Amino acid sequence: MGVSRGTILQPHITMAACSKISEVEAEIDDPGAAPFGNFINYYTFNPPENRLSLIPASLLKDVGHGEHKALILDVGCNSGELTVAFYEHIQKTLTEEDPSQRPVHMLGFDLDETLIQRANQTNPFPNNISFIHLDIMSDTEALQDYLKQHGCSRFHLCLCLAVTMWVHLNHGDSGLLQLLSDLSSCSEHLLLEAQPWKCYRSAARRLRKLGRLDFDHFKTLGIKGDMAEHAKQYLEKHCGMELVQSFGSTMWDRKLLLFKKR
Repeated sequence: MGVSRGTILQPHITMAACSKISEVEAEIDDPGAAPFGNFINYYTFNPPENRLSLIPASLLKDVGHGEHKALILDVGCNSGELTVAFYEHIQKTLTEEDPSQRPVHMLGFDLDETLIQRANQTNPFPNNISFIHLDIMSDTEALQDYLKQHGCSRFHLCLCLAVTMWVHLNHGDSGLLQLLSDLSSCSEHLLLEAQPWKCYRSAARRLRKLGRLDFDHFKTLGIKGDMAEHAKQYLEKHCGMELVQSFGSTMWDRKLLLFKKR
């Protein structure tokens, strides 16, 4: 439950998927209707470039990548387009600055098993990028296994982009704080994009418009208002992290904030 970003509708649709066409079209018109954020057309209106244009390609160098390898975690990777695009984005700089090309390994996970299947089917870098089906709200063992496999205690960088709202809506205030705590405990750096409160209202409205049940926790949430600031305060006061840089705001008016473990 709760963590997913979205994907592009594939040009070749199987018969099994035909029954979902009307729902797909509804989600195109109402991006925000997917109750867990698991859109199937997300990148048609928010392509990876919208974020990558704000993130320096030298990010790994900037966050102090000096080890023999770098491990990056992508939370709610969906079908993997942004994961792959981010890998290519940073790999250009590493290749230019280091002919030996210190390996970068990325792990993307999502709660939607179908989207993960698509990510694995289209993964152009299977030796460096892995995708797994995982609900971080109920199980983090696979993340620890991945770290042990690579001989590391933490991920060097964690991407949590447009995920917090879905966890918050489906798991309440405690779920949001648990997510931030879990990510900060397994990462040296956290790149966070928290949806603003107006997105919560839009998601709830669009869900009702489609005649679906409302989010379980929307009407009882105590954490409201400036969501990026709430996340910052919690990470700094309770998770031993500090804000080191803001990369500005996306076209959706969402801040990209980089935190570092103290």
